[in-house]
Amino acid sequence: MQRNRRPLNPEHQATHLPMGGLIRHRMKRLFAILAGLLILQILVIWTVEDLTLFESIWITMTTVSTVGYGDFAPKTYIGRLSTILIMFVGAITMLTLIISDFIEYRFYRRERILMGKWIYKMNDHIVIINTPKTGGEQYFMRFASQIRAIPGYETIPIMILTRQFPSGLPTELSDIGVVHYHGAGFEAESLKAVHAGSARHIIVLAADEADPYSDSLTFDIAHRLTELNLGNHTVVECVNDENRGRFKSLGIRTVIRPVRTYPEIMVRSVVAPGSEKVLEDMFNYEHDHPHRYDLTLDDLDWADIVSALVRHGIGTALAYIDNDNEVICHPPTSEEVEGKGLIVLVKSAETPNVTAVEEALERHRGFLKQWREHAVQANNGG
Repeated sequence: MQRNRRPLNPEHQATHLPMGGLIRHRMKRLFAILAGLLILQILVIWTVEDLTLFESIWITMTTVSTVGYGDFAPKTYIGRLSTILIMFVGAITMLTLIISDFIEYRFYRRERILMGKWIYKMNDHIVIINTPKTGGEQYFMRFASQIRAIPGYETIPIMILTRQFPSGLPTELSDIGVVHYHGAGFEAESLKAVHAGSARHIIVLAADEADPYSDSLTFDIAHRLTELNLGNHTVVECVNDENRGRFKSLGIRTVIRPVRTYPEIMVRSVVAPGSEKVLEDMFNYEHDHPHRYDLTLDDLDWADIVSALVRHGIGTALAYIDNDNEVICHPPTSEEVEGKGLIVLVKSAETPNVTAVEEALERHRGFLKQWREHAVQANNGG
């Protein structure tokens, strides 16, 4: 057994230090030694040869880079001997070691990035904690594409803090600039590694959108974030609605249900806090819901329809169905609407019937007729 065998590099004995730091430290030391040799060679050539300082620098640099233009050459024995030493020690040995360490560092960095152990220098970014139990790749793809389509978020960095993807992120995610760190939101070191304190938004996904027990893990993470005074720009997913108040009491800004097939809700909760409440209501039958009414539309513009339904307590018109069965959302307000149906956001507990809607529109027609007659009389009288 080779008991006294020495390591390739003495620094490798210091196993408590990160390998990346060791490589960088060794490269800095090699650069310092090379710089010292170059300065020494420049002074020797400047002293023993009949050359100016600039010419001494020039011949030294062309020698160490092995270019050798031949416009200047040492003529004294001392100058030639020092040139031989700088060629073998500096150009061949030192530069080779530096290049070798640089390549080793690049491989080390790539491996750490794939494993999710590389710490990026990030600021004003989005941190997403946890990964959906199923369909995580598709969810992140849609979330990233949608949030970067919003003005002001086109180039925002996205960091995923998760224990998934141990072999690296899928190519589709890494190609759009999404990165990850292998860790958990309940680990202080992991939150520090993803620079949670300087993030613009923090999102905590439910570990299992179908399991209420995942709220316990979410609560632990949320509690740690509020201890760091980060609750005011944190969005969390809550499986059990009864736990919403607990998250709010921590100071969490937004609490939403996990809706995996529609990351749009999460995007809106991030960029427009409060709008997620409207979207959530459309996905359940507890408070409000979109309702379709089949009726003829032919003599009112969109502004009149919206006004009539609101004034008579029906609800809020969202879209209409034209005669080709196409749903037209947010049509021009001043153009006359022709179609055969309306989509209206109504109260789930008191959903008006189609007769009430028709009566509201008819009363508004009467109001418009009287208003126009009054306007004509006023003009004639004037």
